[in-house]
Amino acid sequence: MSDATEHTPQTSPDAITPENVEAAVTGALAAIAAAADTGALRAARSAHTAEGAPLALLNAQLRNVPNDQKAALGKLVGQARGRVNQALAAREQELAAAETAAALAAEAVDITALPQRARVGARHPLTLLQDQVGDLFVGMGWEVAEGPELEHEWYNFDALNLDADHPARQMQDTFYVDPVASHLLMRTQTSPVQMRSMLTRELPIYIVSPGRVYRTDEFDATHLPVFSQFEGLVVDKGITMAHLRGTLDHVARQLFGADAKTRIRANYFPFTEPSAEFDLWHPTFKGGARWIEWGGCGMVNPNVLRAAGIDPDVYSGFAFGMGIERTLMFRSDVKDMRDMAEGDVRFSEQFGMVV
Repeated sequence: MSDATEHTPQTSPDAITPENVEAAVTGALAAIAAAADTGALRAARSAHTAEGAPLALLNAQLRNVPNDQKAALGKLVGQARGRVNQALAAREQELAAAETAAALAAEAVDITALPQRARVGARHPLTLLQDQVGDLFVGMGWEVAEGPELEHEWYNFDALNLDADHPARQMQDTFYVDPVASHLLMRTQTSPVQMRSMLTRELPIYIVSPGRVYRTDEFDATHLPVFSQFEGLVVDKGITMAHLRGTLDHVARQLFGADAKTRIRANYFPFTEPSAEFDLWHPTFKGGARWIEWGGCGMVNPNVLRAAGIDPDVYSGFAFGMGIERTLMFRSDVKDMRDMAEGDVRFSEQFGMVV
């Protein structure tokens, strides 16, 4: 008798045998049953059905088996994959139903129960900021002026030195009111209030005019078709650009803190000459600290003074305008202007429920 020890042949783990197929199915079913949420189930699906998974490797071995065994072994592997896929579908449905039920339970409101406390309402942060701007200028000795939102074309454009062919006067930029022959429109700026003030008030004039304006802008993260502005106007003797710059620097420091930095850049506006863009330093801008355009400003154009019956050889003035939404975005790091218009009370709550 030979002294050699007899060994039982070992089956390769990649070989298509009932034992290997059952082992792969058992492992897959265990992982599927252990998945606690849809995320874990996706991981189990990838581990046990994707390329490189045990069943996938066994299926790939079908090309190497003899032709007379392909049908039987193919049926064995195919049935195994079917069992795993059925288990995945059943577990996916079960987990999705459980997660939906949990979400509904978490968001459920018992409308039959009395509230534990009465919620105190609040004014919108834009309204609060507009009032703060008004208080700021009143503290400087200015007056707050108001005017109609439905405005005549003469006050909105002609009196402000905008030519008849200016792009802003086209229907794609301005909301005109039917019939067009009435020359009525929804004001595109609060500048008409400045013209009305120059026509009705005694000189000198120091006013700020906050309010809603309307433009045919898209409703997106940085534009609204209805938004708010505050514009300032000074008309007096001896007014210069230095007075304008000093005023705007003071406003910036009051609204953004003592360390606020500003600059002006030459630009063109029909109603001011010279004109400038007024920029604010934005240290927390999403793409990195940078200068951000805050508004426009300049010395009142002599043609505008003449339209109001004011002698530009005796009086001069300056004007400026900023968006209140834009100011709130800078000051409170609001990323999306649409949050200000959609009426979600959670947006107001983060600024404090101040009545």
